[in-house]
Amino acid sequence: MPHSPKGEPKVAKVTLADVALRAGVSASTASLVLGGSTRIPPATHERVRAAISELGYVYNRAAANMRLRKSMTIGFVATDISNPYFADVTMAIADGVHEKGYTLFTGFTRDRRDAQHEQIDAMVQRQVDGIVLLPASGTTEQDLDALVGNGPPLVQINRYFSRSYDYVGPDNLRAAALLAHHLVSLGGGRVVLVGGPEGSSAREERLEGLRQGFDGTEMNFQISDCVAAPNNADGGARGLSQLIDSGILPDVIIAYSDATAMGVYAELRRRNLEPGRECAVASFDDIPFASLQIPQLTSVATHPIDMGHEAAQLLIRRISEPLRPSETVLIEPTLKPRASTVLWRARNSTL
Repeated sequence: MPHSPKGEPKVAKVTLADVALRAGVSASTASLVLGGSTRIPPATHERVRAAISELGYVYNRAAANMRLRKSMTIGFVATDISNPYFADVTMAIADGVHEKGYTLFTGFTRDRRDAQHEQIDAMVQRQVDGIVLLPASGTTEQDLDALVGNGPPLVQINRYFSRSYDYVGPDNLRAAALLAHHLVSLGGGRVVLVGGPEGSSAREERLEGLRQGFDGTEMNFQISDCVAAPNNADGGARGLSQLIDSGILPDVIIAYSDATAMGVYAELRRRNLEPGRECAVASFDDIPFASLQIPQLTSVATHPIDMGHEAAQLLIRRISEPLRPSETVLIEPTLKPRASTVLWRARNSTL
């Protein structure tokens, strides 16, 4: 038996071939199991894992990644991870990439392009295999081409700046149309959208969907009345305050998101106006907060968990098929009518 320099027996290192032999599979199958492949039957997974345990095999992931020329990491750059909506998106992406053996690195930009540049640059330098990006307001294709043009693939989520990159997001036109149809059924009046970053694709699509939905009805919807503001409670409060101070007290307030609606509710009450009574309030996203408000908030569910899962799957496909055409995946919205609109009556209503 070979001996070490100190005279102790040298223990032969357990190899992947040893594991494969013990499990009764090929070395390539054992490697796929260790890499987290879903192509291998569960029973085979169990045999390989049992062999690893019995033999004491230690998987050297760093060496495997060097052979694959992959880091097995994914980056996600969001605008605001404090918003419960984006927390759901983040966890869904993490779950989706973990199933394929990847680890998720997360950063946030507070909706600033300079912070976005720093986050993406850091991830590229750390050789992530791909990036999911919720673009900061004002992002251009040139911004991203300069950072990832020859680097990792990128999938846009929730907002887009270019259709030359993959995109996953809500069907905002459909979401706005569903909400407009619901509100038209309640009566006439003046309607405004409060909140949302100026120029973002999501806000522009929601504005257009509302315009189309209210066209030819008794609802008075003017895009010029609508107020852009940050996508948070403070933005909702400040946006509504600006609107009322300008002399506009709408019959119906549509918040850009449930997070924005929190501020809308607070600002209405600060002015002794009760949501759902003096004016109807509706929103988008349908985070758990919506059904817990008093009155419960009508919202259009845009399904952040589904969106996160789709983004993870799309990015992993892009990593394995870098030359295929760009793809757009739209998540079907669901209207959730609640008391904030259902119990409201237009000021000129006879009901």
